Amino acid sequence: MNASQLAELLHRRLSIIGDHEWRDRDPDGQFAALKEVSEAIDRWHREHRHEIDARLDHFLTGASYEKALRYVESEGSWRGH
Repeated sequence: MNASQLAELLHRRLSIIGDHEWRDRDPDGQFAALKEVSEAIDRWHREHRHEIDARLDHFLTGASYEKALRYVESEGSWRGH
């Protein structure tokens, strides 16, 4: 499993969401980028579902991407909800 790839995708998604200047200037472009990275996260999840533990699977299934990022960055030790 390449958790660093997942972390990169999750960071990219947060960056897109947090770019208010982009949203104000080009909301359609920002939405397209958000859709693209979200689809990439879903693809990663499908491809690695059999390799990840139940907790990370739960976060990704429920689109709890910030929790998934915390979990990945803690190497599975984060126990938040």
